[in-house]
Amino acid sequence: MAKYPFLTPEWIVEARQLREEYKDHVPASTLPARVNLIVTEASFSNEPIQAHIETGPGVFDVGVNHLDPADATVTLDYATTVAIFIEGNPQAGMQAFMTGRIKVDGDVGKLITVFGGMGSGDPLSGEIGERLRDITVLPDAGA
Repeated sequence: MAKYPFLTPEWIVEARQLREEYKDHVPASTLPARVNLIVTEASFSNEPIQAHIETGPGVFDVGVNHLDPADATVTLDYATTVAIFIEGNPQAGMQAFMTGRIKVDGDVGKLITVFGGMGSGDPLSGEIGERLRDITVLPDAGA
């Protein structure tokens, strides 16, 4: 199976194929959120990556470029982004936020409400998370 760095165009294509595969098995999010990401320090990009996550009834999308309007814009480094969204480690996100390595411009409360339950431990979420890890080249632990 091919693996790609998180948020590269190839990774987005594979992740969207997974989303389509699971769309009839995952309950639709009832909490809408439009969050822009500015991801710094990705080894494959000289510039920060502009990406987004959108949730809502019948919607879950991760993509490149920013949404307009957005509820919030989150700036964080690539390793933290992977830890949160691919490795399913919300503690990494909390620690980065508390130490100032994550900057949020916008509705912090909405971010906590919508994304606080990510990786909530249900079997289907675990299966999807594992499939996402299977297509993702993880950053070096020493990087």
